[in-house]
Amino acid sequence: MTNPRIVVVGGGNAGLSVAGRLHRAGLADITVIEPRTLHVFAPLQSHIAGGAARASEAARPQADVIPPGVRWLRDEVFTVDAETRRVHLISGGRVDYDQLVVCAGMRMAWEQVPGLTEAMAADSGVSNYEYSLAAKASVVLRDLRSGTVVFTQPSEPASCGAAAQKPMYLACDWWRAIGVRDDIRVVFVCPDPVPFGIPAVDRELQRKLDEYGIEVRYSRDLRSVDAETSTLTIGRGDAEETLEYDVLHAVPPQRAPEWIAGSGLAASDDPHGFVDVDPETLQHVRHPEIWAVGDAAAVATRRSGGAIRQQAKALVKNLRAVLGGRAPTQKYNGYSVVPFTVSRGTVVFAEFDRWGRLQPTIPFWRSLYRERYLSWIADRRVLPWVYWHLILRGRA
Repeated sequence: MTNPRIVVVGGGNAGLSVAGRLHRAGLADITVIEPRTLHVFAPLQSHIAGGAARASEAARPQADVIPPGVRWLRDEVFTVDAETRRVHLISGGRVDYDQLVVCAGMRMAWEQVPGLTEAMAADSGVSNYEYSLAAKASVVLRDLRSGTVVFTQPSEPASCGAAAQKPMYLACDWWRAIGVRDDIRVVFVCPDPVPFGIPAVDRELQRKLDEYGIEVRYSRDLRSVDAETSTLTIGRGDAEETLEYDVLHAVPPQRAPEWIAGSGLAASDDPHGFVDVDPETLQHVRHPEIWAVGDAAAVATRRSGGAIRQQAKALVKNLRAVLGGRAPTQKYNGYSVVPFTVSRGTVVFAEFDRWGRLQPTIPFWRSLYRERYLSWIADRRVLPWVYWHLILRGRA
């Protein structure tokens, strides 16, 4: 096709980086479907919640970040008809495509935990997984001087689920600095038997958990919350425990948007509804004109914003190959990254592949995962600039 119609669903990190790369590759008819008018750089929300960044640093108007030469359609997908290659919109409109790239992200399923929605509406409910709740967390955690704070981490699948730990470390470092840490009980509810799941990284994180005196409830999930009594229930199997709290920092269960499964784009046995793509080529296993990257794709690795760059590079090369009549050969190796901000000046930088093996960006630097000030500089100062000026333009 000399001028294929390419539709990208989602105007976040994944959608805009793919759209920007496609346009720079010479493809002209690109439409991004995105309903939101505010674009948020999600990794900064942890710094905001922990009081280490201003909320204004993480958000820009969506219109300002659309790559040059790309069309923005402010609407939301209702369903996709893969047989007719047509996207139906919430507004009642429709968009036809030759190639479709799904970058719809994940939906925060607050309603799956009874009482959690109401708890977040109370003064004591905060989270780093929503922009407004992160700004709220910044003030609540900063001003706390005594009491019990409970931090929860969601079970997989989640969008960088371990990022739930970042505001906890930042807050503990702040409370220690102002001399009130001993007056605050901190409880961390972790769904896994270890902090992360990669032994080398676990050792670094466990050292910080011990250093801050954080009580950890391993292999526990948040089951319910009662905002009126400021209590919550955690458990696994038949074992349950009730905790009282003064502040609850919670991260909800997550899943793909329901329209993906409703459109037949998910595997029939996937309860979370992710786009059923080949995890290496990122092409749909049944509809070769459909692709997916980012949190909405079944990529067989831990989801993170840092994983999207390599996914987008592989997808664009493969999509161009298909348009040229060739088979997709570029493979995504499952690389992902989680930078744990463990103090107000250091980061544990976890880079790994889909098998959980360390995959440092600098290959010969095998200990790059260890707590370092240099990693903090990269995460807090360098990456935001790269994101706004290069990644969203398809240049990095």
